[in-house]
Formats: sequence, structure tokens, C-alpha cells
Amino acid sequence: MNATALSQLKQFTTVVADTGDFERMQEYQPQDATTNPSLILKAAQQANYQDLLNRVKTAHPGMKPVDLVDYILVAFGLEILKIVPGRVSTEVDARLSFDTQATIHKAKHLISLYESHGIDRKRVLIKLAGTWEGIQAAKALEAEGIHCNMTLLFSLVQAAACGAVNAKLISPFVGRITDWYKAKLGANWSDTVNGGGNDPGVTSVKRIFHYYKHFGITTEIMGASFRNTSQILELAGCDLLTISPELLGELQLSTAVIEKKLNASNAASAIAFEHIIPLKLDESNFRLQLNNDAMATEKLAEGIRNFCIDTEKLEALLSK
Repeated sequence: MNATALSQLKQFTTVVADTGDFERMQEYQPQDATTNPSLILKAAQQANYQDLLNRVKTAHPGMKPVDLVDYILVAFGLEILKIVPGRVSTEVDARLSFDTQATIHKAKHLISLYESHGIDRKRVLIKLAGTWEGIQAAKALEAEGIHCNMTLLFSLVQAAACGAVNAKLISPFVGRITDWYKAKLGANWSDTVNGGGNDPGVTSVKRIFHYYKHFGITTEIMGASFRNTSQILELAGCDLLTISPELLGELQLSTAVIEKKLNASNAASAIAFEHIIPLKLDESNFRLQLNNDAMATEKLAEGIRNFCIDTEKLEALLSK
């Protein structure tokens, strides 16, 4: 019997489960797992997780929902860490995306909750939005040994700035970039022309990969937000890929032969991308470059908005 696509992918790339539904991830044996407010909200609404929610609420009687959310996020994280041998990513409240000091304070609080349960901080990645303020928070947190996963990342300038502050890991979003270009092109979008290796979400991650490897940036790259298995397989060889249970299931059922598509040694010598030049990364240049990228600007703003909405929905759920 041929090896599954998933087992082949694991030879080239660290596979991460992208879900708050920890019961579903076990069969795929991921190394790490990532969560976000939307994924936790989705899991929290399922009948099989009501005991976990009630347990947390009972342990903290009278606590306001806005504060209780942190304990819920960590409760899911603790369960996930019983399953994965590596790390869990837990997200800071998206409403703090433009407040560096508040982000640092919240990140330290989340780490303290994990540590109060005996979890080494090395097993936790604090997810921060790839805003200028979020990146400066990462710089301060990394200096204290609190590792960060920079999320809502849609552009090379965000990635370069994260690398410059030695963020542990970045999560460039693939599917959401593709969504934007699909909507923009409308009837002119062609899966044949714009899919596969030419998929705009895929090429964005490739560009970041080559930039990092060319300049020796050690920040880990974890492709995220996939819409189909084609996008995943085009990034085989990326440091990590975080994948939903649905797409993990498809890869598990497939026996297609997988090739390594990203090669660090090629990138380091700039074979794949000529004229790789370092970006200017002071605050004004960062903001200008991000502003001039309509897709990245719009998707970053939309991502923060939606995470804020889902955090508020989770608070409403907890207040019942």
C-alpha cells in the first residue's frame, strides 16, 4: 500500500493541526496545534465541550466574561498539549492589536496561566496580529523568553519586520490572500491559470520563504489558512504548515506522490528569486509599504475585525 499524502508531507514539513476541536486532531498525530478566537468559539458551541466550559466557569465564580475568555483559551490549550508533543498557539485578544503595552500584559497573563498548570513556556506560542504594535510587542516578549506566533500576516513587509525582531514563528495566510484575488478577478479568475504553483496565496509564502532563507532569518515559517490540499502540497518543504482537520482528513485518504517544493538551500543562494533586497523596516516605511499593498491592508483589517467579533460572541456565550 502506498504511503498517504499526509505521511509523505510529514517527511518534508512539520504538520500542525489548525483547530480548537482537540478530540478530532488525535488521529492525525500533528506535532503542534494552533487556535484562534474563531476556532475556539466554534469548538465552545459543540455539545462535547460544554463540560470543559462549565468546569472553567465553576472554578471562577462571578468572573466577568471578558476575563473568563483567557481561562477558556488556556483550558483548551491544556487539553491540546496532552495530545501534541510540541506546542500550542494561543491568541491574544484581537482588540489589543494596536496597543503594544496591553498586548505584552495580556501575553504575560496567558503565559502565567499555562505556567500555573506546570506547562513550560517553550510549549506555548502567543499569537499576535502582524500590526506594527503587535510586532513591537513580540520584540519585547521574545526578549523575555515568551515565544510569539505572528498571525494575520499577508505581506512580505510584515514577515520581514517579524523576522527583524526575532519572532519565533510567523503564520502567513494562504487561503485568505487567494480569496481576495479571486474576488478581485471575478469571472476572469481561472483555476488553471491562477491555481497550483501560481496561486497568489502560495506565491506569497514562497516569496517570504526565499527572503528569510536568503538573509538567514531564523524565524519559523508556518503556512496557514488553506482552502484546498493543492495549496498545501505546493508548499511542501515549508518549515511548518497548519492544516484544518477537514484537509488533514483529505491528505490522510490520498496516496498521491508528494514532492518537496520549497528548498532552503536554493533560496539561500537566491536561485529562485533574483534581486532579493532587504526591506526598510522603520515604522514609517513599514506603514507605507503595508498601506500600498491593498490586499494585505484589507485582509489584515478584516481579520482583526472578525476575530474581535468572535471574541465578543465567545464572551456572550460565557455570560449565559
